[in-house]
Amino acid sequence: MQTLQTCSFFFTFPSPKTLLKPLNSSKFTAFPFFNLSTSSNFKHSPLTLHCFSSDEYPVGDDDAFLEAFGPKEKESEEEARRRNWVDRGWAPWEEILSPEADFARKSLNEGEEVALQSPEAIEAFRMLSPNYRKKKIKEMGITEDEYYAKQFEIKGDIPEPLETMWSGPLVVRHVPPRDWPPRGWEVDKKELEFIREAHKMQAVRVDYDKVEEVVNEETDDMSLERYKVFLKQYNEWVAANKDRLEEESYKNDQDYYPGRRKRGKDYQDGMFELPFYYPGQICAGKVTAIHLYQGAFVDIGGVHDGWVPIKRNDWYWIRHHIKVGMHVIVEILAKRDPYRFRFPIEMRFVDPNIDHLIFNRFDFPPIFHREEDTNLDELRRDCGRQPIPRKDPGVKVEEEPLLSNHPYVDKLWQIHNAEQMILDDMEANPDKYEGKNLTELADEEDFDEENSTEYSKAYYKKALLTKMITKVSVRELDLEAALAERQV
Repeated sequence: MQTLQTCSFFFTFPSPKTLLKPLNSSKFTAFPFFNLSTSSNFKHSPLTLHCFSSDEYPVGDDDAFLEAFGPKEKESEEEARRRNWVDRGWAPWEEILSPEADFARKSLNEGEEVALQSPEAIEAFRMLSPNYRKKKIKEMGITEDEYYAKQFEIKGDIPEPLETMWSGPLVVRHVPPRDWPPRGWEVDKKELEFIREAHKMQAVRVDYDKVEEVVNEETDDMSLERYKVFLKQYNEWVAANKDRLEEESYKNDQDYYPGRRKRGKDYQDGMFELPFYYPGQICAGKVTAIHLYQGAFVDIGGVHDGWVPIKRNDWYWIRHHIKVGMHVIVEILAKRDPYRFRFPIEMRFVDPNIDHLIFNRFDFPPIFHREEDTNLDELRRDCGRQPIPRKDPGVKVEEEPLLSNHPYVDKLWQIHNAEQMILDDMEANPDKYEGKNLTELADEEDFDEENSTEYSKAYYKKALLTKMITKVSVRELDLEAALAERQV
């Protein structure tokens, strides 16, 4: 086991000093309306209040008044904007303007019909031409990369790099994941039992004050044999499933973007698959991409880049400490299904430790919305999201009549009514049906199926409702079954 530890740090936010500047009371003593002391300018009683018109306003020889309310020195728009940022303690993204955007800003007040007048606007217009731009870069005696690097110089003070310290040592260990083996993959039961004995060693409670004494850098009693057995089984699984996983990736992901599985030319032998990682694992990686609305992506040697969720303006506080290409230490927080969640490996930065600078957390990890997802409640449940509460419609389903839109339901109801009517007639007139078999009953006249249904209207409690009369052939009736049901 190894320990990683760095020194403590101090980080302060910019304070709006100019906004907290104390007021100078001497500037207000010469204000003519509220000066209650005698002065050479005013020859009236201190208790009388005199008003002046705009023509006789006495500001000619009043230096204090001019110092307070006179015109200030002219400052450029860029300086005023940056001073406003510093005073208020915030700033927008330090974007590097393209030649087109630079020309648009410098010639903002000069339209197409007005010739370019200021030398800055003329120079910015010339810099739109690539040939002129290369010529100017050559005159400056620098390469094109150095010129663009010069554009990225950040104006103002840059805070010192974060130096972090943890309350205890950072333990790095080799432990097989608890969810091994993957679903549907059979392994030797004795080997699996041998591998899972490594997790019993983590269940030992250690006194927090004596944790540094327990840290051991020797590898004799770390039971690395269990980890080697896991690696053997893991390599067998990779050899058998590598092609299948790549086919699934092409099937489910049309385009590649950070966080998704690397495939084709991006895939290299030796990349770790998803079953290799587990929550709590400490990894060293390299920042590969930064996205304003999603977060940072770190290459930890696997087929999926790890995702560090950082949202929106939180990048303002850490933009000096996290850069693309820098080497970092991360801890895996969660491992998820790659075909339901956009970023299957969620992590946090351990070095540099910037957790105290992140305020806007993601409520839930982003997921995929696929065409077969028609039940949104089921989708939220599978992804661990909270159900959306719905208002009670006020309808009790158990008290509602059984209605169906199936075309044969009404016909079945009419047949059932006809059977019960015949059975009622049999009970009322048993002599009429004596000696007759129920299956031999037939219509006395031919049955006209086309005109078997008549539609009319009838009054029910002063309401005119539609009425349907259906004639049913006795051949369609199952009188024996109806009689047996009635006897039961």
